[in-house]
Amino acid sequence: MSEQEKQQGRAHAAQPDSEQPLVAHLIELRDRVLRALIGIAIVFVPLAFFAQDIYTFTAAPLMALLPEGASMIATDVASPFFAPFKLAALAALVIALPWVLYQIWSFIAPGLYMQEQRLVLPLLATSTALFYCGMAFAYFAVFPVVFGFFISVAPEGVAVMTDISRYLSFALGMFLAFGIAFETPVAIVLMVWSGFTTPASLAKKRPYVLVGLFVLGAFLTPPDIVSQTMLAVPAYLLFEIGILAARWFVPGSADVDAQRDADDA
Repeated sequence: MSEQEKQQGRAHAAQPDSEQPLVAHLIELRDRVLRALIGIAIVFVPLAFFAQDIYTFTAAPLMALLPEGASMIATDVASPFFAPFKLAALAALVIALPWVLYQIWSFIAPGLYMQEQRLVLPLLATSTALFYCGMAFAYFAVFPVVFGFFISVAPEGVAVMTDISRYLSFALGMFLAFGIAFETPVAIVLMVWSGFTTPASLAKKRPYVLVGLFVLGAFLTPPDIVSQTMLAVPAYLLFEIGILAARWFVPGSADVDAQRDADDA
């Protein structure tokens, strides 16, 4: 047998071994996705029976501020049915978020070093809690102020009667915007951990960050200065918390800052 034939035989013999890990990873990914979907479905089933109540709770900040005799309307024939069930499905996803993140963690954990596993798991738990806090802040603090502002500036003779589907889209957009904004500390820790930046470098960019957050608030929130400010100010405070958290949790970040300060001097 020639040397070329021997090499081809060795390559053919090694091929199943090289493909097996890929197939195993795909099977594991499929199982994790199915488990995440099953978890969401388990949460959705009981919520579906209370879909109308969930929508009533979500619309309460607006309903409490509507003029006497005013109410929400449904311009689409099927919206009284689909809007609450859509909200229930999204609520199931939010409630099952820890389970979904756990499946993601279980899939990526074997490929991480021990020190990375010790950092990623707290970050997943923290990001979930911060996302919930952002949604709660939007509902309890932002909604009453924003809706009160919108209703107060309505021209005389204009009855404020919001469509239920449009209100749902507005509320979900606000929930998402504030949930993402409250992830700022986690994003900062990840950037410092990956070596993309340092806490000292971020601290020097405070004025630009503040202006950028107001600009971002203009895109993520309705076109009014109230909601824009109520997004930008908490996000900036979380930016400062993120810098402190990065200095505390990321090993060596303080040494890198000290070395860069010495080089600049």
